[in-house]
Amino acid sequence: MTERLALLPESRTVLAVGGPDRVTFLQGLVSNDVARAGAERAIWSAFLTPQGKYLHDFFLVGEPAQEAATEERLLLDAEAARAADLLKRLKIYKLRSKVEVAELGEERVVALAFGADALAALGLPETPGAARAWGGGVAFVDPRLAALGARLILPRETARAELEDAGFAFAELADWDRRRLALGLTDGTRDLEVDKTILLEAGFDELGGVDWQKGCWMGQELTARTKYRGLIKRRLLPVSLDRAVEDGTPVTADGKEVGSLRSVVAEGSGARGLALLRLDALDAEGPLIAGEATVVPEIPGWAAVQRPARADQAGGAPASAKGA
Repeated sequence: MTERLALLPESRTVLAVGGPDRVTFLQGLVSNDVARAGAERAIWSAFLTPQGKYLHDFFLVGEPAQEAATEERLLLDAEAARAADLLKRLKIYKLRSKVEVAELGEERVVALAFGADALAALGLPETPGAARAWGGGVAFVDPRLAALGARLILPRETARAELEDAGFAFAELADWDRRRLALGLTDGTRDLEVDKTILLEAGFDELGGVDWQKGCWMGQELTARTKYRGLIKRRLLPVSLDRAVEDGTPVTADGKEVGSLRSVVAEGSGARGLALLRLDALDAEGPLIAGEATVVPEIPGWAAVQRPARADQAGGAPASAKGA
């Protein structure tokens, strides 16, 4: 397979937030520190319900100035199918803020670039979130893990030609999925449940999607309470399967449901995926089963997973597990 790969996923679109109040407006709504996002740095963030449940996640980066008169804007790499809902929610909270919110899907497109030398080909360092102007738009290293590669926001009409000129061959979504699932990374509502998922179940803390120092934001109180009281009982974890099964399939241990599969992609004679699992299921004596497949969970190196104490550990502290 060609090492330098790119993809223009139809599942993503671009929103823009402009105006002098753009940073303070978003700062009170989303989980990360918007002041850190700019033309040279991207961040990953989420928009929650007041009860701390997931509504949207997206990548935020500054739009490189094309000319002196261009007004600065923040660009959001967001889920296309739910962009109208995100746009509506942002406008609800606009009130008297001096901001303009718009969808740019007809003129801008999101691209994914990955492979052994993808970052070097784009002139990017192996630093999560590093960004630079590229191809008439902006390219940035995935803010979660540089190992996944880069994301780009480019002019729709020229995106494919720019990437081909840089030596990228075009891949299928499944090629990118195999890479991200091996790393244990999510992709919007393919893996996160609207009005159900809490950020700490999905790795937002370890992957830099939450800033605990920036002040109040929507859903912050309950998210912080969950963190400091150690109330996480489930985690989204990468899994390998000995055969492909449908996403959404329940995962059982000893006949009892302990979770469910999210994204799943075929890999060789088996499959790779993400599963939301009860943490006590990680110590189940028997195998984990989804449909007719055996499920083997993994703990990625970036994840700090606190296993609940077993009955034979009564009186002891919860065992901590962290993958290699």
